[in-house]
Amino acid sequence: MYKELSTPAVIVDLDTVENNIRNMAEKLSAAGIDHRPHIKTHKSVKFARMQLAAGARGITTAKLSEAEVFAEAGFDDILVAHSIVGEDNRERLAALHRKIDVRVTVDSLESAVGLSAVGEKTGKPVKVLIEIDGGLHRGGRQPGQDAVDFARELQRLPGIEIEGIMGYFGLVYKENTVPEIAEYAKYEAQTVNRVASDLRKAGIPVSVVSSGSTPTSLLGEHLRGAVTEVRAGNYIFYDVSAVEIGFAEERDCALRVIATVISTPLPGMATIDAGTKTLTSDKSHHGNGFGRLVGLPGAEIASLNEEHGFVRFDPERVSLRVGDRVEIIPNHSCVIPNLNGRVFGVRRGKLEETIPVDARGCDF
Repeated sequence: MYKELSTPAVIVDLDTVENNIRNMAEKLSAAGIDHRPHIKTHKSVKFARMQLAAGARGITTAKLSEAEVFAEAGFDDILVAHSIVGEDNRERLAALHRKIDVRVTVDSLESAVGLSAVGEKTGKPVKVLIEIDGGLHRGGRQPGQDAVDFARELQRLPGIEIEGIMGYFGLVYKENTVPEIAEYAKYEAQTVNRVASDLRKAGIPVSVVSSGSTPTSLLGEHLRGAVTEVRAGNYIFYDVSAVEIGFAEERDCALRVIATVISTPLPGMATIDAGTKTLTSDKSHHGNGFGRLVGLPGAEIASLNEEHGFVRFDPERVSLRVGDRVEIIPNHSCVIPNLNGRVFGVRRGKLEETIPVDARGCDF
């Protein structure tokens, strides 16, 4: 339980991370698909370099500020998977565009006109991927004529170069089993393949088809031939949601939170020193509670305050005393590094290094 660390503390098992990275790289290589991992999961230069060393072709960021941090660290092939809107953001993109190979997603004419202006100002076209709505309705053009008509509008803008399409099919996380995920992966492949085909028939170039969450990327054989790259991110750590769906086991969950029992107000009740500011309030996709207590079957983190976690358990089966340390697998690992600012790299039960979350707070 790493007594040398003050709690709450976020640990990352480096052997497990290395295994997760290697496993994904091997699966995608066998499927002939490039990997452009989404670094919003870890926001760490160290982990991104490990991903590149394993064969990733570049990285994906959620926001411009993440891209700026990673460009400063020497990363020169970045996809910003977010609409660029506003003069301030266009100025920042222009600075990045002059410096590195950056591409962005686009799904509105308003954004596209601004991107074209950036391309004209910098003297080189901005590379764009047309975002396709994967069913979550978070953003994107609709498959079919809408996507084709939008692409034709983009072709009229002098400062833009269409490279292809990008889709996020986030509804996969509502599936319950690996066979269901496999069927969803086939649907994802069919959808993007149809859109790419429609665009090509209309004379619009499509060299990049970017898709794939962690679940469908692990089943890359179903994306083969339709998708050129995937943007899996969560796979590096996994979490409770991954275990519940069935595409990871508890042993694959590299990121854990160590917390201390600070009170036992009544039998069957314990309070730990990790709340929403450490664990996040995110629920898992298919379960209850706010994280899995390792080695304590039947115990549940029933609720959270900002600095406290409320554990409920059967005192006939579980014993928790003030001062005990517990190990927690979070429901959603992608939020944890950003909340905590640093993680502790461990190997075979021993603390090895402190790893900064270089792009912490980069949500703009």
